[in-house]
Amino acid sequence: MSTIRIQAHLIGDVTEVQALIKHPMDSGFAKDADGKLIPAHYIETLSFEHNGKVVFSADWGPTVARQPYVKFSFRGGKAGDTLTAQWIDSSRATDSTKTQIKAD
Repeated sequence: MSTIRIQAHLIGDVTEVQALIKHPMDSGFAKDADGKLIPAHYIETLSFEHNGKVVFSADWGPTVARQPYVKFSFRGGKAGDTLTAQWIDSSRATDSTKTQIKAD
């Protein structure tokens, strides 16, 4: 099961995308119950592709909040088209998921 929950809705000629990503986004500055630093572990790169073309990308660091939420829109999508989301984190773990654009 993916850590990315994504919805894409076509509103007129604009596709509105919302995504929630389950990730700890540890900065490396917080301490655990024993007072030891929790190692940094955060998403570094996030991207969304529509028909093989990047429509949104972000380079993140340790200051992004835990369980990040992203919302953006783009033109050119059609109902039934595929949208792919992918992230790579600081430990080189990856995740991706796909969804179809729905008409509202």
